[in-house]
Amino acid sequence: MKVTRKGQVTIPAAVREKHGLHPHTEVEFRSEGDRVYLVRVERSDPPGRWIVDRMRGTLRASLSTDDVMKLTRE
Repeated sequence: MKVTRKGQVTIPAAVREKHGLHPHTEVEFRSEGDRVYLVRVERSDPPGRWIVDRMRGTLRASLSTDDVMKLTRE
């Protein structure tokens, strides 16, 4: 297996299946000595939580909380 010019590698299907590496699975690389490990990241947050956290406080409209609640319920 070779690393591409973009720094990509293909994880063989058998390895992906064995370790549950499905599309959109978050992984990280860990380096120990002269070895590099690919590790699946286990998230305790519900899916999409990071988006909510990132967007919190970014609304710049002049709507009150009551106005927003009315819009979401219509």
